[in-house]
Amino acid sequence: MSNARSAPVQEISFPIVYGTISFWLGKKASEYNSHKWTVYVRSATNEDLSVIVRRVVFQLHPSFQNPTRIVEEPPFELSESGWGEFEIAITLQFHNDLCDKRLELFHQLKLYPEEDTGPQSTKKPVVVETYDEIVFPEPSEAFFQRVQNHPAANVPRLPPSMTLPPSGGMELVPYDKKRGDTKDHPLSQWFSNFSEADELLKLAAARQRVQASIAKLRRQLSMIEGVPQQSKAHSVPDQQFGHI
Repeated sequence: MSNARSAPVQEISFPIVYGTISFWLGKKASEYNSHKWTVYVRSATNEDLSVIVRRVVFQLHPSFQNPTRIVEEPPFELSESGWGEFEIAITLQFHNDLCDKRLELFHQLKLYPEEDTGPQSTKKPVVVETYDEIVFPEPSEAFFQRVQNHPAANVPRLPPSMTLPPSGGMELVPYDKKRGDTKDHPLSQWFSNFSEADELLKLAAARQRVQASIAKLRRQLSMIEGVPQQSKAHSVPDQQFGHI
């Protein structure tokens, strides 16, 4: 059981995108080397994910030399070339003080365009991306302090009457100076713009409404009982995460 103090929010989430971008080599293509491709995990808003992700492991097809590739700093990606399509296993490992679980993702590498999108082109790549969210329920106060202003995090707003204690000298990361983001990535022109999708905005708004309602009900219950609200005991070790 963790002795860490709980944050004043029920969960913190990080929208992510994982996928592949593949380019046909055109006249340089051969029977066994027809495409160059990149597989990656990025923030849905192209912010730096290293605040939560410690390491990403990409498991390629066994025919590749050293098929298990480990990336320990952003951008979390790797590039290769070949001729065949296959499923890539992607494992996200988080910082030790955050979560000891791993997140397993799977992505199908796609090299060839659909028939209705026209013939292959060296100028227009085949892009396949999947949106997901990493959700950390009942985060610790230390984790909350670390990411509450991070642009990649979805953190519910605190009630106006609630204030947090000082961070105890904790060094705050100057996120605007970090270069772990993918905003200037050479492939960014091909990234899907999930940050402006209406569905995602509605999801974030709905999540905040639910969080605010839960906080309000807990404060009302605390006033009725006449005792300070106690932190809920955890029945699982350390932090847990989910993804939707």
